[in-house]
Amino acid sequence: MYYHLHQELPAQGMETMGVVLGNPVANDPTVFTPAAASDPLAARLRLVREAVACRLSDGRIDAAASHFALYAFPVLDLLQGRPFITHFHGPWAAESAANNAPRQAVEQMKFLIERAVYQRADRCIVLSEAFRQVLVSQYGVPPERVRRVPGGVDVETFAVNETTGEARARLGLPLDRPTVLAVRRLVPRMGLEQLIDAVATVRQDVPDVLVLIAGKGPLRNELQSRIDALELQHHVRLLGFVPEADLPYAYRAATLTIVPTVSLEGFGLITLESMAAGTPPLVTPIGGLPEAVAPLAPELVLEGATAPAIAEGLTEALQGQRLLPSAAACEAHVRAHHDWPVIARRVANVYREVLPA
Repeated sequence: MYYHLHQELPAQGMETMGVVLGNPVANDPTVFTPAAASDPLAARLRLVREAVACRLSDGRIDAAASHFALYAFPVLDLLQGRPFITHFHGPWAAESAANNAPRQAVEQMKFLIERAVYQRADRCIVLSEAFRQVLVSQYGVPPERVRRVPGGVDVETFAVNETTGEARARLGLPLDRPTVLAVRRLVPRMGLEQLIDAVATVRQDVPDVLVLIAGKGPLRNELQSRIDALELQHHVRLLGFVPEADLPYAYRAATLTIVPTVSLEGFGLITLESMAAGTPPLVTPIGGLPEAVAPLAPELVLEGATAPAIAEGLTEALQGQRLLPSAAACEAHVRAHHDWPVIARRVANVYREVLPA
């Protein structure tokens, strides 16, 4: 999101300058990288503060926008008198606790950092109404400061000009099997255990079903053991990390995609990637997922996040009993509502609410 907004906002009449962590961005003097993501935390915070102070000193910066509370926190005092907007991509402390062994003191500190940043912001941009409620109820942000702008996708990247069969041939996938793709980090809240359990039921009605799980994470061995225990080796494959260049073809190769999240899903950008590739996504009714797909087709929202609900939805979809939108309808929907120029225009309008006249 940061990258695409940096690219698209100038077309909305907004000059941008970025401070990010990572490797230097070649041939782009408007993006400054004061530290690497692997540097010690204290060094990162100090160098981010110095970089922001340097850029504020020339008087050209009218407003500041943050995409991660941790790196906004050490510069809050520097922003006094300037409009400040924050993009809320998710509850950092809660997601950290859900994905790792919770450390109460650490998670509390993360929460306090988040709360200080979000309550200081003149506007908070969220991806969904679900995240609006999180900001208001958990972080105490006044609701009149919150604006919803949904996620965006580079449609041209994912709308590959190949048929499903051609995409499968390119990736070495079976040409004649109903294929379901899940692109997920292999962590507990993603619902992959429930998905695997569901496949054990689905295969009774769709004997040749193939579910592909793309992604990496700490649950890989546990998920593989679950597949083996249920004797699903012919029906579920863990693909590991799929390179970005192959991902559009993986979406196109699937009959449908599935997002089986069980908690803390703010929007689900992979739903947009899937639809841009012309493949309908089924989602659980968690967080902002229904908001991402229901405007196109309510049938894309499953009745629950349990293994039986996932199994029922997959079986109905693969047997033609659940009406799914066409490839053309999927692509047209994201072009109209989620292509980056559309999203950048909406973000720019929020920024203008607090910019000096």
